[in-house]
Amino acid sequence: MPHLKPILLVEDNLNDVELTLAALEQSQLANEVVVVRDGAEALDYLYRRGPHESRNTSDPAVVLLDLKLPKVDGLEVLQTVKGDPDLRHTPVVMLTSSREETDLLRSYELGVNAFVVKPVGFREFFDAIQDLGVFWAIINEPAPRTGQTGY
Repeated sequence: MPHLKPILLVEDNLNDVELTLAALEQSQLANEVVVVRDGAEALDYLYRRGPHESRNTSDPAVVLLDLKLPKVDGLEVLQTVKGDPDLRHTPVVMLTSSREETDLLRSYELGVNAFVVKPVGFREFFDAIQDLGVFWAIINEPAPRTGQTGY
């Protein structure tokens, strides 16, 4: 069985973290879900710095990224990821409660793969997360990384 890439969840709201983890678990995804609570820690994880220095070399199958984050906001994380030749092929899904058109437009300008507004209702949120997890971890066929024979 091929190595499963982790899902990186970047979320500062503990309730949303718990609900997201429960939805992904119910989807029966075997991927590890790594949770970081702010944009700076997300970048540390992606660049293998600080407490994430010794993590395995596999980049995430997908980054589920909140927009409004402490330290470094989601748009800055997105801009950094999509501006880096080594990370730009990593799928990033903006998962946010923002309905601001400027946030949507800016996210797509920076290269986001999808922009999902968090549904307000529990069941709708749960279903949306399950669908995202299955699509990005199982169905989506990622771009091969240049110069590498595998993941």
